[in-house]
Amino acid sequence: MKFTLTLIDILILAVVQGITEWLPISSFGHLAIVEEYLGLELPLFFNVMLHIGTVFVVLAVFWRDIIKIVKALISLDFKTDEGKLALFIAVGSVPTALIGFFFHDIFESFSHNLLVVGVALLITGFVLFVSERRKTDRELSYLDSLLIGTAQGIAITPGISRSGVTIATGLLRRVKKETAFKYSFLLSVPAVIGATAMESRDLVVGNVDVVALFLGAIISMIVGYISLKFLQKIVIKEKFHLFAYYCWIVGLTTVFFHLF
Repeated sequence: MKFTLTLIDILILAVVQGITEWLPISSFGHLAIVEEYLGLELPLFFNVMLHIGTVFVVLAVFWRDIIKIVKALISLDFKTDEGKLALFIAVGSVPTALIGFFFHDIFESFSHNLLVVGVALLITGFVLFVSERRKTDRELSYLDSLLIGTAQGIAITPGISRSGVTIATGLLRRVKKETAFKYSFLLSVPAVIGATAMESRDLVVGNVDVVALFLGAIISMIVGYISLKFLQKIVIKEKFHLFAYYCWIVGLTTVFFHLF
């Protein structure tokens, strides 16, 4: 398939991706809604390429942590906090990879089903709403990592927010909010890299407008940096659940217009 996107199309999709990737309101879900109203049918790979720009945002925000993690891996020192975090990321990546590998085609088939998107947004809203009802005072554990990684795998469903359900899972497990926030986004890096690798066949066969893809990635990176910083403040101030109301409104609206 050859992309026939105008500059305005690219700008809209990239801005939506940049805003919604980090805010707990589902970037895949919002892209599906926007694509529907723009009359576009884009394969999942275009969405993944937009994610590439936002991965660089994680690298920009958490570069100190990432360098320490890499050093711990090189020295095989898993007794330090960074070494333990590296192991937690590895553990969390396993269920994400398994879900993505075995259920990729099923999830991709939902990418333009607005009924699925709407219902998934309602579910996301519920998870966000209940996530701050518990005291968070624990450090991350291997079981926490496994559960958060599973949540991340399920979040490939359009309408299920990756950042939303991963942070919320950590909070529901009573993990400290700062730790849940950091782990959620560090865990996203291998997931997005893996998803990009699975979809890279579109680039290989030459049926993708590479210039359009990279332009979208750059725009989403800039907007994504702003939204990530905003979310960090929201989580720390324990206002995370407020996004539930937005998800419910968009979810109900999407379901209504799909059915009627």
